[in-house]
Amino acid sequence: MKVIITGACAVSARSVLRSLKMSPLFESTEFVGWDMCNLLYGVYEGIFDRIYKVPAVSDVSYRAVVEDILNKEKPDAVIVVPEVEVLYWSEYTFDVPYIVPPKEFSKLVISKERLFDALKDTRLVPKHITLTVNEIEDPSFINPLGFPVWIRDGAAGTASGKGAFKATCYDDLKAWVKINQGIMQFQLSEFLPGGNYGCFCLFKKGKLIKIAQAERIEYIMAKVAISGVTGNTSKGRLLNDELIKNTALDAISRLCQITGEEMNGLVVVDMKGDTNNIPIITEINIRHVAFSSSFASAGFNISEFQLLLALDRDNEISPEVEKFFPPYNLILRDVDGAPIYITEEKAFNIGESI
Repeated sequence: MKVIITGACAVSARSVLRSLKMSPLFESTEFVGWDMCNLLYGVYEGIFDRIYKVPAVSDVSYRAVVEDILNKEKPDAVIVVPEVEVLYWSEYTFDVPYIVPPKEFSKLVISKERLFDALKDTRLVPKHITLTVNEIEDPSFINPLGFPVWIRDGAAGTASGKGAFKATCYDDLKAWVKINQGIMQFQLSEFLPGGNYGCFCLFKKGKLIKIAQAERIEYIMAKVAISGVTGNTSKGRLLNDELIKNTALDAISRLCQITGEEMNGLVVVDMKGDTNNIPIITEINIRHVAFSSSFASAGFNISEFQLLLALDRDNEISPEVEKFFPPYNLILRDVDGAPIYITEEKAFNIGESI
């Protein structure tokens, strides 16, 4: 069997690959990747059998290049990872097995502004406003959300906390806009001080197949980002939280009603807790995030489930929708190592070994 994973050099795609290599169902599979190859570590890491360099999805040559690769490699399935590629593949189909969220849903949630506007009459999303640089720098500007406020890049598909900052006053806003001169549109939203959560939801033909939740506790190299958020978790845990689960499913259901589509594929609903730690949705990713292989390490291989769905091998998927994790589990990640899953965190004292 041969499987292509797109966006192969990025952390999320490599997490998908690690997950699939844990699966006994795909242990003899040949894994091919493609990517723009800007992240050279991913190019030379050597975990794929081979990686092709492709143009950006926005490039006019993209389709011809990837179709040539598909014709040459003849994969049994493709797992599409980067959001901009998911968006493209949801609208412009290819003659190869794959499963992605539906077109209009993808177009809606890839923009935080459109997502928030679609759910603005609910308490599922934070209070928010999207502003241009000129609007923020206008001397007459008054922030309707008050302070503190969260400011970040408002462009579609942004990730890893790009342009993100907790502003405590108007001078903070102006200074942050001045520093981030490459960003032309910012989203301001109410500051949510609670926990940081991700809920993985896998669907096929409108049916929820698998769901799992995780909490991000600390971030890799957090000190280099003023916001303290780099988008890559160094410490986290796997959860079973009904409120987080129900919040994610409620939002997905409402959005599918708006778009009139049947839900398919994988989405990851990100949330932050408010002052009462009630989860509020901050974004919906139409792709894997780096927690994927941590779930696989804990015996809940979402990448395996997704590939089986794409191959129409649904009957090989275990029947449980959710796996229950030990209450004191821990996920640890570092720059130079694969994620570690610990079933129970234990304290140890000076002079003791562990």
